[in-house]
Amino acid sequence: MKKGTSHKKQVNRLNRIAGQVKGVVKMVEEQRYCIDILNQMKAIKSALASVENEIVNEHLNHCVHQAIASKKQADANKMLSEIKGLLLRARL
Repeated sequence: MKKGTSHKKQVNRLNRIAGQVKGVVKMVEEQRYCIDILNQMKAIKSALASVENEIVNEHLNHCVHQAIASKKQADANKMLSEIKGLLLRARL
């Protein structure tokens, strides 16, 4: 994490998601209705995607912006390459 970037909000949300995952484990152990389990898993995936989007947005607004503003071409190119790689992996 770069200085000036705080992920406290995302940590709180991830802790809630971890609680949801534990709840799903309990549901599976209790052999609850499959559709109920799957609905909870969809909610977890959606929550993770939301946190991921927030972190990407924060990275673009802070880390990438700072690299470009510093006028250090190598830093900016590195950040842009990282984002491109992330987007390509997301398609797989």
